[in-house]
This record gives sequence, C-alpha cells and structure tokens, in this order.
Amino acid sequence: MKTSLLLSLCLTACCAALQAATPNIILMMGDDHGWEETGYHGHPHVKTPVLDEMAATGLRMDRFHSAHPSCSPTRASFLTGRHPNRMGTFAPGWSFRPEEITSAHLLSQAGYHCGHFGKWHVGAVKKESPVSPLSMGFHECLSHDNFFELNPALSRNGGPPQVFKGESSAILIDEAIRFIDSAKQSRKPFFTIVWFGSPHEPYSGLPADLALYDDLPAKYTKKVKLTSNETGGPTQRPQGEVLRERYAEITAMDRAIGTLRKHLAKQGLRDNTLLFYCGDNGTSADAALGFPHRGVKGQVYEGGTLVPGLIEWPARIPQPRTTSVRATTSDLLPTLAAITGQPLPNRPIDGIDLTPLLDGKMTERSKPLYVWECNIGKSKGEPYIDPKLQQGTTPLAKMAGGKATRDFSNFRHPTITDADYLGPRAIIDGHFKLVIHEQNKGDPKHELFDLQSDPAEKTNLIEQQPATAEKLQTQLHEWQRSVLHSLTGADYQQ
Repeated sequence: MKTSLLLSLCLTACCAALQAATPNIILMMGDDHGWEETGYHGHPHVKTPVLDEMAATGLRMDRFHSAHPSCSPTRASFLTGRHPNRMGTFAPGWSFRPEEITSAHLLSQAGYHCGHFGKWHVGAVKKESPVSPLSMGFHECLSHDNFFELNPALSRNGGPPQVFKGESSAILIDEAIRFIDSAKQSRKPFFTIVWFGSPHEPYSGLPADLALYDDLPAKYTKKVKLTSNETGGPTQRPQGEVLRERYAEITAMDRAIGTLRKHLAKQGLRDNTLLFYCGDNGTSADAALGFPHRGVKGQVYEGGTLVPGLIEWPARIPQPRTTSVRATTSDLLPTLAAITGQPLPNRPIDGIDLTPLLDGKMTERSKPLYVWECNIGKSKGEPYIDPKLQQGTTPLAKMAGGKATRDFSNFRHPTITDADYLGPRAIIDGHFKLVIHEQNKGDPKHELFDLQSDPAEKTNLIEQQPATAEKLQTQLHEWQRSVLHSLTGADYQQ
C-alpha cells in the first residue's frame, strides 16, 4: 500500500513537472497587416500600444517574412512548415491537401488541446471538408472560410454559420479565452491559433476607434480601389477615409490582444506561454503609403512579405531583444516541433528551427528564404478534392461571381514541365536578394539587391555582381525542382 502511494505521488509530481516545463502556445496572425503598420516601427498614424509593449518586452523580429505575398499560401506555410506550392496552395482560394501534416497534428501527439479561431482560408471549414480545422488536427474551432468584418458569421466545429454580434477581434479573443480556461481546467497544455479578420478590406470600425483617426480624410485625398460594404462590389473612395477605417480595425485588434495578455497574467499563465504575432502578407495596395519598403501585397519585393513579428515567452525570453535575423512563417512548425520534442514530418520542410534565436544564439539564418508566385494555378487539371467538399459556407461582405461565400480549388499535377518553373520569384541568401520576373517579350527580368545597404530595393546590382546573381539563380532553380517534385504528390508516398 505504501509502495502504491509512493508511486502515485511520484507520478503526480512527474506530471506536474512536465506540465510546468511544457509551454502553452498561442499563435496569432493579422490579415493584410504589413510591417510598417505598427507604432513600434514608427508609423506616423496607426496606434498599436499593445503590440508596441510586446516589442518592448519580448523578442522583436524586425526581418520577419510571410512565406508568400498573399493569404492562403502563407497560411498553408504557417501550418505545415512547407512552401505552399508544394501542396498546390498557389494563391488565395486554393486549399492545401489532406495528406499535409500540421502543427496541430504534432502538438496533439504531444498532449496539447488544439483550437483554431478566426480565418482559415486553406479549405472549407465545414465538417465534411477533408481540410477543415477539425480534419487537420484541431480539437475545436470557431472559424471562417475567408475574411470577415464586424458581426461575423462563423462556423463552430464545422457546423452551420452563426452570426456573432460585435467587433470581430474581440469575439475571437473571447472564444480563445474560453478555450484556454477549459484546457487549464482539464490540466492540459493548450495550442491556440487566432487568425484575425482584420485589417483586410472592406473596412469597418467602432465609433471610438474611428474617432482616433478623424484627421486622415483631409490628409490623403487620392482615390483607391477596394470593396463596398454596401454592395459587395468594387468601388473607389478617398484613401484618407479608407485609412481611418483600416487603422480603427488595427487598433481594435491590438486592444483584443491586450485583453488576452491580461487574462494570461491574471490566470498565472503568462510566464510559460509562448505568445506570437505576425501578419500574413504585406500591406494591401489601397492602404500602402509607399514607405519604407518597395512593393505591396501580391508582390515578391520586401513590401509584399515583410510583416510584424513578435514573440513573448517570459520563462524563456526573460529580457527584451531585437533581432535582424530573417525568419518566416514556414519556421513555425519546425520550431514548435523542437520545443515540444516532436519529430519533424518525413518530407521536405522549408522552415528552420528558431529555438536558437529564442535563446539569443542565432546570428544569421542557416538557409535561404524563397518566395514564389508560380503560374501553375492558371492551368487546371483533375481536382485533388471533390469540388462539393471544397464549397464554403460562411458568408462575407465581398461578392465573387455573385456569391457571398467562397469555394476552394486544388488540382493534381502528376507531370512537370519547364513552364511550371515560371512566375515572379525571389531568393534571399545572406544580405543578397535576387528577384526574377517574366516579361511579355524577351528574357525574364533579373534584379539583384543588397538588402543590408539597400533595404528599399532601389539599386539593381545585376550588372556589377553577375556571379552572385548566377549563384542565387542556380540555388533558386534547384529549390523549385524540389518544390515541384512535392507538387506531384511524391512526398506522400514515402
């Protein structure tokens, strides 16, 4: 009896120690939130006091990239650690594939309770979908097929959409807090993904948040293109009005993140919770002010992929630090695998383990960053998933083809041709970046930039340093070969 009691006490102590050593993990992402749109990066207007505080107390990553300059592809990389073209997620509205292994799969194996809240956009969220959050490793979800504004329609655990009244960022954080509290009560570590619908257009804000930016309509009067909240179709409006609403959304999102941080502190969870925030691509064209980087959402220049990147984890990052080491959304899965002791999936992984960066031991990136908007998606083949299972259910303000919902695509690519290597693409290795664009006539356009001395990508060094450009082009092409091999489905046959 004494032996049995002793074993029981030892087991309890071991479980408590393991739980204390295992961090809770919360990964947050804004929608179209570019690098410059934060107070800590010196934006002249937008107010982000909570993100500014995170930057001042945690690990501030000043060269954090989305893996793609648009939405669905970046989300696929975020979940899998792989470039989205490997799984046919070429552009917004393209799903990933059921055989992909996500961070939720890995963390479920590590004993985590996994929840997804907000934008999904890598497949339909309904229960029947083989690429819904519940199908891809999450235990609970309150999700949307695409983006959303005030009073969003969201699907709980794959069910029919319900309208939730209120500001969308606050709604998601309230749901995430409920999930976190439930996991804590069950004595399980939690893995929580919160993908906000803000600040993606069309914009809408609460009166108090809008009032913070009442001076902007007079300052920016040029017309920009975006979606009308009233009709769901395209419209043009003065940029100052658009920025007023966009920045109101960013401020509301920032405040919701503050609510979460306060709750973690109140529950005694903040010290051993890894709290992460980034954007999914650069600032959209309607809102871009033209500084400090070249390009916007949808382009392979720095302005298309540089986004805010912040980590708080007081137990492991006790002192604030700023790093210029380049990192990307593809790094999240290998980093989480290292933190939780899970083996990486047996397939090509494009991201790297950032735990040395968390510990202040990484001074440069160990492998290049690649960006590629391939043209393959323009030629469709046999559907990878039954199109009926790819039909979305959650409505949004923006109409497409007369519909307020969104459907998804993914196609089989059993053979690869030379044309499949085309599309805007770039490689960053060290401080050099090679950009390649096809042109309507003639050879592709090549640009070489030294990002250390020219972060705005203004000076093309292709004539001065042809050997560097040739080396980078060879690296890029070899990487593309690997990606296209994955696209055929070969990785799933291992």
